[in-house]
Amino acid sequence: MLKALAIGMVAAGLTVISASSAEKPADGRLFELRTYYAAPGKLDALLTRFRDHTCKLFEKHGMTNVGYWVPVENPDRLLIYLLAYPDRAARDASWKGFLGDADWKKAAAASEVNGKLVAKIEELYLTATDFSSAFAPSAGGADRLFEMRTYTTTAGKLPDLHKRFREHTTGLFEKHGMTNGGYFQLAAGQQAADDTLLYFLAHKDAAAAEKSWAAFRADPVWVAAKKASEEAAGGSLTVPDGVKSLFLKPVDFSPVK
Repeated sequence: MLKALAIGMVAAGLTVISASSAEKPADGRLFELRTYYAAPGKLDALLTRFRDHTCKLFEKHGMTNVGYWVPVENPDRLLIYLLAYPDRAARDASWKGFLGDADWKKAAAASEVNGKLVAKIEELYLTATDFSSAFAPSAGGADRLFEMRTYTTTAGKLPDLHKRFREHTTGLFEKHGMTNGGYFQLAAGQQAADDTLLYFLAHKDAAAAEKSWAAFRADPVWVAAKKASEEAAGGSLTVPDGVKSLFLKPVDFSPVK
């Protein structure tokens, strides 16, 4: 069945990535996804601090700024951003240097004269899957609509989900006008590390996203691939209500737009 599907994808002009062509991760860095909950009325001040100080100091201390976003609908005043490091030791050393930097202490103090800017911080440590894509720049530098999607698999089914994405899903996303960004699994030792896939897509805008998803879900190649993968795994690859989507817009200082 899967062989027939692969042949069908080739005939449709899609690239089929075999497991043998992806024996190791394309990107061996450690990524950190950080979510800041701004204090009431403080999101703009938080963005200003990142724009004027924080991002530059991250780079100074060896961190790579990947992307910065806010949700399209943002009642919780979130700033979500992604950093990259060579490894965990480098991450810890970079943060130690950053937090001890006199320029950071000065910027933080000045920005918080009228109160703290951040009410809560959440962080996830991620590693790239072997089918992860780089965050490609947008055509002409125009802002795009990003979508962060998180899948929770049924017990033991994360490898099956990765296989379906590797061999079918990512190619079909591209076929239907979506741009693949990074695909990640949680670094070992974190809660749900064995059953979570987190990834980013980019769309031209909300209308394009809706059109692309409708075409993808109706594509007979996708329907057959989903059916075959679930039959091979003995059931659904994700738990009930196990797919979450959050639409994001890049902030003006984000490296990826």
